[in-house]
Amino acid sequence: MRAILFVLLSLYLSSMSATAADNLVIVTMDGMRWQEVFNGIDPVLTNNEKFTRDGFNIKSTFDAENNELKRQKLMPFLWNTVVQQGVITGNQNAGSSMLVSNNWWFSYPGYNELLTGKADNRINSNQAIDNKNVTMLEWLNQQSGFKYQVAVFGSWDVFPAIINQSRSKLMINAGFMPANWPGLSTKAQWLNQLQQQVPSPWHNVRLDAFTAGFASEYIAQHKPRVIYLALGETDDFAHDGHYDQLIADLWQQLQSIPQYKNNTNLIITSDHGRGNNEHTWQHHASLDAIKGYMKELKGDESAIVGSNEIWMAAMGPDIKKMGEWQHAPTLYLNQIAATALNTLKINPDNYASDIGKPVTEILK
Repeated sequence: MRAILFVLLSLYLSSMSATAADNLVIVTMDGMRWQEVFNGIDPVLTNNEKFTRDGFNIKSTFDAENNELKRQKLMPFLWNTVVQQGVITGNQNAGSSMLVSNNWWFSYPGYNELLTGKADNRINSNQAIDNKNVTMLEWLNQQSGFKYQVAVFGSWDVFPAIINQSRSKLMINAGFMPANWPGLSTKAQWLNQLQQQVPSPWHNVRLDAFTAGFASEYIAQHKPRVIYLALGETDDFAHDGHYDQLIADLWQQLQSIPQYKNNTNLIITSDHGRGNNEHTWQHHASLDAIKGYMKELKGDESAIVGSNEIWMAAMGPDIKKMGEWQHAPTLYLNQIAATALNTLKINPDNYASDIGKPVTEILK
C-alpha cells in the first residue's frame, strides 16, 4: 500500500512540475541575420568602410579568435543565459534550418505569419493596412484569464495595423505613440517628453530604447501575462549590439517581480532574414516581391538569397535545456504561435486548427 501511495504521490508531483508557466514573453529582432547570431560580427562587413563607420572600435569590442567567442561578445545575454538555460536553432552551418513560409520574405508578411501561425500571401506589402487575420495575441485577449493581460510594444509604426488595434482593442504602444495608459509613472512621462525631443533616424521606426523603456514602465505598473516586444533597429544595422542588453534588462526586471520570477517563458526570433553576402546583406525580398512591392530591387535577377532564413531561441520553465540544437529538422516561422500557446498549456487547435505545428522537441 505504501508503495502504491508513493507512486501516486510521485505522479502527482510530476504533473505539478509540468504545469505551464503563467507568463509569456515574445521578442522579435527585425531582420536579425542568423549569420551574426551564430557567428558574431561579419569581417566582410566590418572591414568594409562602406558599411562600418568605425571598424577599429567595432572589431576591438566584438572581434575574437573564433565564432563562438565572437557571438558571445555580440550577444552575451543570448549565449550566456538564454542558450545555457534553453535552446537556440537556425544555424545553417550546423545543419539547423529555420525558414519563413510566406512568399515575400519581408516584414508585414513575416509578422503576420509569426502571430497567426500561417502565411497569408494576400499580405504583399508593408503598408499599414489593418490585418484581416486574428492574431493569437488578439485571440488570447478574449480567453478567460487573459482579458486585458496582453500588451504589445513595437518600434515600427505598422504594428497597430498588423495586430489590428481598432478591432482587437489590445494595449499597443508602437512607432512614435506616447505612453497613454492611466496613472503614468514619472519615468513614462519623461520618456514621452524625450521621445518628442530626440529625432529618430527613420520616419516610421523609433529608437528601440523608447520601445523597451515604455514596455518596462507598463510591466512594472500593470504586470500583463503576455508581452510582445518588437525591436526594429536590427533591420537597419546588425552590428550595433545594444538590443541584446535591452532583452537582458527586460529579463532581469521580470525576474525581480514575484509574478514573473521562474514563471515566464521567453521566445526570441525574427520576421525575416537578409542577403548572405556584402552585396545583398542590406536587402530582403523573394523574387515575387522584387517583381512587385520591392520593385526598387529590380536590378537583381533573382531573390535575395538568404532572406527567408531565420532563427529562434527560447528559455523558461517549459523549455528544455538543449543548448544549440544542431542537425535539427527544418522549422518554420509559422510554428512559433502554436509553440507559444503550448507554453501556456493552451491547445493551439483551440485558436486555429490549420496553423503550423508546435516545436514539441523543445517543450518539456
